[in-house]
Amino acid sequence: MRKVSIFGATGSIGQNTIDLIQRDPSAYDVVAITGGANIGQLAEDAKRLRADVAVTAFEDRLEDLRAALAGSGVQAAAGASALIEAGARPADWVMSAIVGSAGLAPGLAALEQGATLALANKETLVCAGQLVLETADKHGARLLPVDSEHSAVFQALVGEDMGAVERIIITASGGAFRDWPVARLAHATVEQASNHPNWDMGQRITIDSASMFNKALEVIETKEFFGIDPNRIEVVVHPESIVHALVGFRDGAVMAHLGAPDMRHAIGYALHWPERRDLPVPRLDLARLGQLRFSDPDPARYPALRLAREVMERGGLAGAVFNAAKERALDHFIGQRIGFLDMSDAVAAVLDRFEGADGLIDAPMTLDNVLKTDHLARQWVDEAVLKRAG
Repeated sequence: MRKVSIFGATGSIGQNTIDLIQRDPSAYDVVAITGGANIGQLAEDAKRLRADVAVTAFEDRLEDLRAALAGSGVQAAAGASALIEAGARPADWVMSAIVGSAGLAPGLAALEQGATLALANKETLVCAGQLVLETADKHGARLLPVDSEHSAVFQALVGEDMGAVERIIITASGGAFRDWPVARLAHATVEQASNHPNWDMGQRITIDSASMFNKALEVIETKEFFGIDPNRIEVVVHPESIVHALVGFRDGAVMAHLGAPDMRHAIGYALHWPERRDLPVPRLDLARLGQLRFSDPDPARYPALRLAREVMERGGLAGAVFNAAKERALDHFIGQRIGFLDMSDAVAAVLDRFEGADGLIDAPMTLDNVLKTDHLARQWVDEAVLKRAG
C-alpha cells in the first residue's frame, strides 16, 4: 500500500487526484490532505479517504475544520506551519497542487523526506527551481510533472537522449480572449476572463490563461525542469487543446503528445509512473475532430511571454519576483482595482525595480530569500496600484 498526500485537495487538480485514488482505494494509505477555505469539501474528502490529518491554510478556520471532522478520527490542523508539517510526514507520493508560491515550502518538506513529488504547482520551479532541484537530488527524491504540457514533454522524452533534443514546443489554448481584437482587451471584465473555452479550472488559473501568464510560468518551468536553453523553448497557440506539447530532435523528427483536455491523464501518469494503467479519460476520435490548428502568439496580446524571456535572462530570484508580482496583480484585477492589461504593466514595472534593487539581484537562492523577495514584490505591486489610484 502506497502512502500518499494531496496538497491542494479541494482544487480541480486535487479533486481529480482523489477521483483516481478512490477508484482503487485499497492501494493507497492517505497521510495528509490540505485545502483552503472550502472546509466542508476538505472534511468530507478527509473522512472519505481516511486521512491521518486534514490541514486548512487558514488558521482562523481551525475550529470549523475540527467541528466538521468530529468523531472521524482525522486530525485537524491549520496555518502555514501545519502545511509544512504535513509535507514532512513520510509519504511515498505527494501531489503538489497548492496554488501559488504557498506550495513551495510544503513541497520542499516532502522532498526532504525523499518522496516522489507530483508537481502541479508550477510556481515551485518558477520561484526556486535551483533550490528545488538541489533538494530533490540531495535527498534522493523525484519530481514528476503534472502540468499537461510538461507531462507531455516528459512522456515524449521516455527512452530519448536529452542531448538529441533540438527544441521543446508547448501549446496554449489562447484563453478566453484569443479571438478578441487587441483594442478590446483593456475593457475585459473579471467575469469574461474567468470563462475558459476548453478547460474546467479554477478562476485564477483561468484568468492566467486569458493573459497567458500561466504559459509564461510554464516556459520558465520547462527551462528548469528539463534543463534546456530558453532559446529552444517555443510556444504556439493551439485552440483545440489536443496536442499538449511537442519535442523536436536534431534529426528533424518531432514527437507530439495528444490527448483530450482532461487533467486525469497527466495526474494518472504521475500517480502510476513508471507504469501505464487504465484511466477514465475520453479517447480521441481524430476523424471526428477534423482539424488541429496552430499559430504564433501575438506579442501585443500576450506580453507575459516576453516578460518570461526577460526573467530567464536575469536568472536568480527574478522568477520569485515575477510570480509574486503576477499573483498580486491578479488579486488587484479580481478586486477590480486595475484593468486586464494593467497586470502585465505592473509585473514589468516590478521586474525593472528588482533590477535596480541593491543586494537582491545576486542574492543566493535560499527559501528565506525566496520568501522575502516574494513579500517585497507583492508590496511593490500594492504601492504601484495605490499610486495609480491616488
